[in-house]
Amino acid sequence: MPQRPIYHPGASSVEGLPNALQMFHTTPLVMMKPHWHAQVEVNFVMSGSVHYRMHTHELTLTAGQMVLFWGGLPHQMDDLSDGAVYAGAHLPLMHFFRLRLPEDVPHRLMQGATLKIDTTDDSDVSSFPRWNLYARSGDPVKAQHAVDELVLRLERVRFEPFELIGDTATTGTQLETAEVQSSRNVGRMCDFIAANFLHEIDSIDIAAAADLHPKYAMSIFKRSTGMTLNEYVNLLRLSYAQALLLRDDANVLRVAMESGFGSLSAFNKAFRKIAGMSPSDFRRDAFIPGVLAS
Repeated sequence: MPQRPIYHPGASSVEGLPNALQMFHTTPLVMMKPHWHAQVEVNFVMSGSVHYRMHTHELTLTAGQMVLFWGGLPHQMDDLSDGAVYAGAHLPLMHFFRLRLPEDVPHRLMQGATLKIDTTDDSDVSSFPRWNLYARSGDPVKAQHAVDELVLRLERVRFEPFELIGDTATTGTQLETAEVQSSRNVGRMCDFIAANFLHEIDSIDIAAAADLHPKYAMSIFKRSTGMTLNEYVNLLRLSYAQALLLRDDANVLRVAMESGFGSLSAFNKAFRKIAGMSPSDFRRDAFIPGVLAS
């Protein structure tokens, strides 16, 4: 039997581009181990089936099923059927925070649950490939349409049956290898950060939540995610701030305070480092069609 293509993470892939919107319509690649990335992931299975190992659970998706989950916790597509094709997106957090989902769903997703949707229809079969083409067209207006239509599609789950699978409770009694233990420790830290990033927290607080020494916590987090704890916290805060800046009545100082930054100067510094522009420039560009879709 020919060996299936393997997914290899890298700086130019989803893990290294936290603020880039990426859409896809392709044959999935098997992952040899779990990975993390700072986007929310949407997967829609067009044909065949795929199997996931998530932070707290496993699930199999077949043609016509769709999931939404937070990529900042360990996840792995470890098996798929012959002929499997899927489509979807890696959504930067600023788009996730725009979503008007049913109450408590965003929090549950950030804590490790997977939102599973079975009530897809023919429009999804045609829309996902079209959104992928729009996003890759080089036309900023088309790219913005792809984002806006996908956001509206995801918000439609409030009118349809959906299922939240998994929570942050430890499941199973599998053998604790060093990699499994490291994965769980990183997961616990991500759980705590997701629940508290809008408050004043530091590496000591985060490490304590996972019952780890701060230096060890910082080491395994950096090794597993490619980011320091501070960078990860700031990424979540920045993404939340970007969503607030898209509001018509946004005030930069108020956004800085509401998104967990202790001062305007800290907010501006972190924003420039991660987004490559000032908050004011980001807000200005937000009202130029297509600029923020890429």
